[in-house]
Amino acid sequence: MIDTDDRQFPAALAAALAIPFDYNDGDGVDFEPFQAFLSAQETTDWFRAWTGNAELSGDGFRVFGQDGSGGYAAFWLIRPSCPLVDQPVVFLGSEGETGVVARDLGAFLWLLAGGFGPWEAAVSDEPDWTPSRNNELAAVAERFAADRQQSAAAVVEQATREFPDFDDTVMELCR
Repeated sequence: MIDTDDRQFPAALAAALAIPFDYNDGDGVDFEPFQAFLSAQETTDWFRAWTGNAELSGDGFRVFGQDGSGGYAAFWLIRPSCPLVDQPVVFLGSEGETGVVARDLGAFLWLLAGGFGPWEAAVSDEPDWTPSRNNELAAVAERFAADRQQSAAAVVEQATREFPDFDDTVMELCR
C-alpha cells in the first residue's frame, strides 16, 4: 500500500478543486470540495460511522470532498505500490450509495470536465439531471491528462467494469 501519511493534494486535483462547482438549484453539480484531505482520524471516524463497524480504519481512503447531503468523494487506495494519482476515485453516499466513479485522477478530471461530480457519476441513471460540460475543468483536464481525453460516460463505464465488486466489498464491511 502507498504511504498512508501523505495528505497533500496532487497538483491536478488541487487545480480542479480550485474551480467553483455550480449547484444551480439542483441542475448543476452537487459537489463541495475540501481545502485538504480529511485527516487520518477524521477519515477513520467517518468510515466507522458509515459502516457501523468500529474495527475498521479509514487508511484505505483519502477523502477530498462531499455532496450536499454529506456523501464523500475519495481516492480508494486499492492498488498496492501505486501513487495516489493512479488510485480509483469512489463515492460513498449518505444514503448508502456507492460507486467507483473514475479509474484514476486523470479519468476523474475528464469526468469533471464532462459536467459530472462524484455523486452524479455514482447515480448516473438519474433521469431528471443532464450534465453540462465545464470548460474551465476541461482546461484542467487538458493540462494534466491531455492524452487521456474521454467522455464522462466512458470514465464511469471503465471504472465500473474494472471494479464491479466495489459495492459488495464495502457492504461486507458494514455491521
